[in-house]
Amino acid sequence: MSATSETVYLLDDEPGMLKALTRLLAAEGYTVRAFNSAKSFLESNPPAGVSCLVLDVAMPEIDGLALQQRLARDGILLPIVFLSGHGDIPKSVQAIKAGALDFLTKPVKDVDLLRAVRAALQRAAEQRESIAETVSLRHRYSSLTPREREVMAHVVAGELNKQIAHALGVGVQTVKVHRARVMEKMGVESLADLVRAAGRLDLGNQ
Repeated sequence: MSATSETVYLLDDEPGMLKALTRLLAAEGYTVRAFNSAKSFLESNPPAGVSCLVLDVAMPEIDGLALQQRLARDGILLPIVFLSGHGDIPKSVQAIKAGALDFLTKPVKDVDLLRAVRAALQRAAEQRESIAETVSLRHRYSSLTPREREVMAHVVAGELNKQIAHALGVGVQTVKVHRARVMEKMGVESLADLVRAAGRLDLGNQ
């Protein structure tokens, strides 16, 4: 993936810091969107594509940790790299536990920031791919008939065809036919793949 398809959001209330980081990241080929307050960031268009957020901890009104919590609450998957001018260890631990990818202390070295941004964008790409795969699986699962879903549930539970036939009151050959259709519609080639797909769809809790 080229850097030009990746966006780095910058959020810092220090104009000089914003300017310096924007110049650094733009030179690396990233699309950069800079904000000086959490409010202005939240009022902007939601992040789209592969993106990450470089976020200052000590922000006015809504600080960095509060913004992190708000994004998580709203279901916005945006990998965060925190910047702190204070080296606050308790805050860094809190941020990492809440899902932040890294916590860097100002003045941050260019090499450290670029490394953290690359890692954050890689995480964003992986999250995007995972979501796309889950959406595809849900679409495939929705194409199953009620009976095929029943058979799939028994199959992923580890039951043999004979056991499934007895449980559903049908013949073993009928179970084999339904099982083959389930495998085809779900786009899997093995029982292990089907079990993994069921896990991705969280079917065990339905």
